[in-house]
Amino acid sequence: MHASEKVCPISGPGHLTKSERERKAKEIIAESGVDTPEYLAHAEGISSGVSFREQTAWWIIHVQQRKRKPIAPATVESWRGCLDTWILPNLGDVPLSSVGNLALKGLVEKMVKGGLSPKTVNTYTQVVKSVVASAVNEEGEQLFPRKWNHEFVDMPVVDKSKQNTPHFTSEVVTGILGFSKGYKQMFCALLGGTGLRAGEAIGLEIDKHISGDFRTLYIRQKVRRTKLEHFLKTDAGRRDVDLCPALATMLEEYVGGRTSGFLFCNKKGNFLSQTNLLRRGLHPPLIKLGQPKAGFHAFRRFRTTWLRKNRTPEDLIRYWLGHADETVTDGYSKLREDLEYRKEVAERVGLGFTFSTKNPSAVPVVPKSRPEVAVESAA
Repeated sequence: MHASEKVCPISGPGHLTKSERERKAKEIIAESGVDTPEYLAHAEGISSGVSFREQTAWWIIHVQQRKRKPIAPATVESWRGCLDTWILPNLGDVPLSSVGNLALKGLVEKMVKGGLSPKTVNTYTQVVKSVVASAVNEEGEQLFPRKWNHEFVDMPVVDKSKQNTPHFTSEVVTGILGFSKGYKQMFCALLGGTGLRAGEAIGLEIDKHISGDFRTLYIRQKVRRTKLEHFLKTDAGRRDVDLCPALATMLEEYVGGRTSGFLFCNKKGNFLSQTNLLRRGLHPPLIKLGQPKAGFHAFRRFRTTWLRKNRTPEDLIRYWLGHADETVTDGYSKLREDLEYRKEVAERVGLGFTFSTKNPSAVPVVPKSRPEVAVESAA
């Protein structure tokens, strides 16, 4: 790329001698940073035909380390999966400058033939576009700007009515709890009555995330793939979720005499596995009810539907579910800061399902190792 910069007037005030002009020119180049070894190597690589694979390797690191909206580990893992399976095998060795509508058209055709859903195809192509757009010059301008043509690419149209979005009815949730007991019953009731994500519920700790009256849960961390993460999916995920009195009473009885540790834990005090909860706590009741298998996210759809049926304020629904504001007006609303009002709405709305905790086996999984340590220390 050729560029020019003003050094000084050719005559009159500000005019410099030849040696002064050369020194000034060197200073301008040094300040721009274009003569650094790192930049020259990067520019040389791009101009000489850097491959899509090489740019992807740089991009995947950049999106995690950048200060402006770094990408969460879960998102990176998802991107790595689609890159390794679909994108790099088809576009990895293609020069980055050649990845345009025609190359994308070929990739889309292969993904459609491979049986990927329209939504998945659209999501994966966004990764391709982001990698191409990440190649910029020293001014931050794209080296290979593209006007993507979805008509030419033959991008499949996403029909939301055909997307697989399983959800539960009130009768199904009641049936699930009727065929459950103990921690399994409590876990499903909590998801159905709050709309929490499964990882958020598993990450709850008794002494840190439950109010003294058991009416409010403080969502501050989550468990993902057997790891405790002290951050949430989005900034909006950090919230306080209020429970109706019936669910709060059930939760208090479940906690019992425990004062610390994970709400859902094994005998060693470690948090439970989401996979095991799904296979042992949710799928068996669904089979008994004659319902198709579904994931825990179906509880979030049930809760959202129930809240809307009962005319819950939309901004409060988004707050409880951990969704970001959609309009400027949403930011003006301060309903989320009014605890008493939130509790009032939670009590009015209720659960939308029924349950019974009379079963004596409905008790928490209390870790056995911790009391022994406490007695030994006291002695």
